[in-house]
Amino acid sequence: MKQPTLSQLKAFAAVAEHLHFRDAAAAIGMSQPALSGAVSSLEEALGVQLLERTTRKVLLSPAGERLAARAHAVLGAVGELMEEAEAVRAPFTGVLRLGVIPTVAPYLLPAVLRLVHDRYPELELQVHEEQTSSLLDGLAAGRLDLLLLAVPLGIPGVTELPLFDEDFVLVAPGGHPLAGRFDIPREELRDLKLLLLDEGHCLRDQALDVCREAGRAEGAPVTTTAAGLSTLVQLVAGGLGVTLLPRTAVTVETARNTALCTGDFAAPAPSRRIALAMRTGAARQAEFEVLADSLREAMTCLPVRIVRPSEPGSGPGAA
Repeated sequence: MKQPTLSQLKAFAAVAEHLHFRDAAAAIGMSQPALSGAVSSLEEALGVQLLERTTRKVLLSPAGERLAARAHAVLGAVGELMEEAEAVRAPFTGVLRLGVIPTVAPYLLPAVLRLVHDRYPELELQVHEEQTSSLLDGLAAGRLDLLLLAVPLGIPGVTELPLFDEDFVLVAPGGHPLAGRFDIPREELRDLKLLLLDEGHCLRDQALDVCREAGRAEGAPVTTTAAGLSTLVQLVAGGLGVTLLPRTAVTVETARNTALCTGDFAAPAPSRRIALAMRTGAARQAEFEVLADSLREAMTCLPVRIVRPSEPGSGPGAA
């Protein structure tokens, strides 16, 4: 049995993922004939048929299904080897693929981008805005290097580097009885008509957790939802209900509409924790820890409470 090459494994892994030669070739920047030849050479080297080819589609053979996972594992290990060599050779250089949740990206990215530009000019930052589940899948698969999102995650193999805690603020239409207050009891959430983000957004789950802690009935109906915070606050401005915003989002989302008012909860206010998350034992762990320190420093100007790694954890709803 001949030793397969990395190029052959990369071609096969791409076909196994896309089940289409043209799409696979485009995904890895290889011509379609070269990709087809690489897969055929791999089959010859291994002595097994990996694909079932027809005029209309491509399928994995039983052997191909078994070996596809192995090919991905080998390529992942090689990628980690290259990352470690790059990190040792020159920290804060090369590509950093950062995943960010939608309820963080518009409000924290200016500080992140400014920090990277000023302090780490050789670092090529690539930003991917996705929901939490997609980000975690990307981190596990090696598609992403680092995540900026709400924690705790409680996922084995993922290490969290806490950055800060931020309070939730009640956003209501002008004239609402709770507008402008600084001592709103959480219990007020029991009966309010609450507007939330769509399913899949972690902020929705956090808001529901806060409401449950306040005594809101389990399964209380939510008749209106939105895909983003900007739409959500416009629904509030239109008088359809109230919502909860993280404090970092309040200025951006409410300043444009005079029909919106805010109210603060009595201490301890419900809050969420934002952190960086990485694969446990990542080759660039030391680099990411330094980046986390730099981000804490850069975010001291925000309306948040900076959290150091030694401080005890707190989940949504904790002060």
